[in-house]
Amino acid sequence: MIDLAIFGAGRIGHVHALNAAAHSRVRVKYIVDPLPGARDALAAQTGAEVVDADRAFADSAVAGVVIASSTDTHADFLLRAAQAGKAVFCEKPVSLDFQTVQQVAAAVEAAGTPCLMGFQRRYDPDFRMVRDRIAGGEAGRLEHVVMHTRDPSPPPRAYVERSGGMFIDQAIHDFDMARYLLGEEIATVYAVGRCLIDPEIGAAGDIDTAMITLTSVSGRLVQMVNCRRAPFGYDQRLEAICANEVLYVENRPRHGVTFADAQGFHHAPPLNYFMERFAAAYRDEMAAFVDLIETGTQPLAGMRDGLEAQRLAEAATASMRTGQAVRMEVAA
Repeated sequence: MIDLAIFGAGRIGHVHALNAAAHSRVRVKYIVDPLPGARDALAAQTGAEVVDADRAFADSAVAGVVIASSTDTHADFLLRAAQAGKAVFCEKPVSLDFQTVQQVAAAVEAAGTPCLMGFQRRYDPDFRMVRDRIAGGEAGRLEHVVMHTRDPSPPPRAYVERSGGMFIDQAIHDFDMARYLLGEEIATVYAVGRCLIDPEIGAAGDIDTAMITLTSVSGRLVQMVNCRRAPFGYDQRLEAICANEVLYVENRPRHGVTFADAQGFHHAPPLNYFMERFAAAYRDEMAAFVDLIETGTQPLAGMRDGLEAQRLAEAATASMRTGQAVRMEVAA
């Protein structure tokens, strides 16, 4: 049985804790969160004990930690996990300060700490099938990718002010997926963004609508469409144009029944938000973390992926501010 400590009892910590508790080879030993209420309820649901971070890191029986706490704690907890010799499952981003991300990534890699970064789309069966068909050669050479990511409604201003901006908070998943599907690094980033939906987001210094064009080192193209609102609900789609076929990932409906009457055909709206849309991916992500601890099986997303996705988010921010494409420094 593997003992895990869950850091953070918010909405994503709740998801990870319940998935861990449901795993046949895992015991959620500790919940670490400074705020009572949700923390205590989650501990009761999982049979865990509420402790502070020092206790969790000091317990040699804890094989791994899940960092789903507030973003400003991620870097410190990652470093402490590396020092304590514990495997880490960390939600993105590592930090809102990119220099800190680079320093933490270097330290975690130097320590040889097993690390899974929380890019759950890599574990979604639809996105994985697209990747597998491209990597396996059935689809032919990938030439062009179009991704749409739109939230069902804008987040509150208080969230925006501590999110790091839309590129780091939302579009970072698309940056990661671009690298994952292409199988190579990005050479240039060009981004435009505006506040077109919610003035409160603009007042907080952020944008709510963006379009980003990426060019890979071999010249292939990615177009990202990101937005803080879709009137019909959560919008998560992908189109991969390959030499032999075009692969689509469509929105997943809440049910599969179509109603027809004199006014026409009526379909179910998409699943409400990312936690519902990617529920299976989150379960498989936790299973992958268990495999990482037990057998050393490398995860689909590691520390280096977290670093590189955020590097692209930083470049998009710079491009938007200057109106110029940013050329990335790509290692030979």
